[in-house]
Amino acid sequence: MEDISVLMLINYIFQFLFLMLGAYYFVISVFSFIPKREKKLDNIVERDYAVVVAAHNEEKVIENLIYSLKNQHYPKDKYEIFLIADNCTDNTAEVARNAGATVFERTDTECRGKGFALEWMFDKIYKMDRKFDSIVVFDADNLVHFDFLKNINLQHNRGHKVVQGYIDSKNPGDSWISYSYSIAFWSVNKLFQQSRYNLGLGCQLCGTGFSVDLSVLKEIGWGATCLTEDMEFTMKLSLNDIKVSWANDAVVYDEKPLTMSQSWKQRVRWMQGHADVAGRFCMKLFKKSVKEHKLAPFDCAIYLLQPLRIITNGMLTVMAWIQAIFPESNLVLYGLVPQAIWNVYVIMQFLWIPLVLVVEKKADKKLFIHYFTYMIYSLTWVPITIVGIAKKNKKEWFHTQHTRTISINEME
Repeated sequence: MEDISVLMLINYIFQFLFLMLGAYYFVISVFSFIPKREKKLDNIVERDYAVVVAAHNEEKVIENLIYSLKNQHYPKDKYEIFLIADNCTDNTAEVARNAGATVFERTDTECRGKGFALEWMFDKIYKMDRKFDSIVVFDADNLVHFDFLKNINLQHNRGHKVVQGYIDSKNPGDSWISYSYSIAFWSVNKLFQQSRYNLGLGCQLCGTGFSVDLSVLKEIGWGATCLTEDMEFTMKLSLNDIKVSWANDAVVYDEKPLTMSQSWKQRVRWMQGHADVAGRFCMKLFKKSVKEHKLAPFDCAIYLLQPLRIITNGMLTVMAWIQAIFPESNLVLYGLVPQAIWNVYVIMQFLWIPLVLVVEKKADKKLFIHYFTYMIYSLTWVPITIVGIAKKNKKEWFHTQHTRTISINEME
């Protein structure tokens, strides 16, 4: 009887956490469908941009990225492309120079990783004779829509100091893993980023396709050198009352992993960094939110609780699926959440994201095949999250190989 009481308590806790976090995210996501009134611009200032690409052994893909950057629909004298050849042992630097980028070669086997490379490059930009207004960051495997800088510039003209672009997929059809990643990013763009922008909350930096005013970097410093430097800097911005804005039409195509092995390593690294950042920033953000009565830092703190939501959601999803098929199993115990609500939840799990992708015009016949494998991909986040949390103090960086040679002209 004592064991049953403990089981009841654990189950209540899981169901309560699921309901609260799930309800919060769902309510926020609904606002992605309520258009934001944009500030009318009578005069658009063409700002100067330092375009920075961090690359480690990317000779196969770097030329196509630089081509897409060189051919932006934006005045050519208003931006310059800088490539960091970070600890490269291949011909990345040579290929990038031949393609038209200004290359800086960095060798530092102690401080490895993108965050350190960016900090090194930012310091060089500060000291240049040419004075830029903003720094735009890309990954070497990206392709950039020809209107990217134009649309990022619009958001800066509206007064936003930090702007994140739309992360699309370069290779959704290459494998079930790359398609699952694509579904995840498409839904995050709409349900997470767009909704927060519409509400006036802070969006999240995604590691690539973002622009930061030089004045912000000089004021608060970069200092983001963990395994998830983008998340770390987002939280630092929030603590300094600077919100990340959103540019839905500034599109970047990102290369997604092809295999579960590649995906597993990458996502474990993401979750290690997430757990690390959560441990350092979560309570600070909650305290700031309560003390200053601000919702934006609260929302960032809730986002840092995502590992808890993943584990809870994964466990209860499996339990709900089993109970929907076998009602007598009573895996969802003791009536905290009625059976009817669980049945609706199971149905929504299958329908919500596909409906969003149809609205976003991302749905095709492959979606109806790969959506079921996407559900498997989603469930793998549960063990990945547990492993990532367990390894959060290990800071070892590793390189994800990129080989998908496709041009921006083919994407467009």
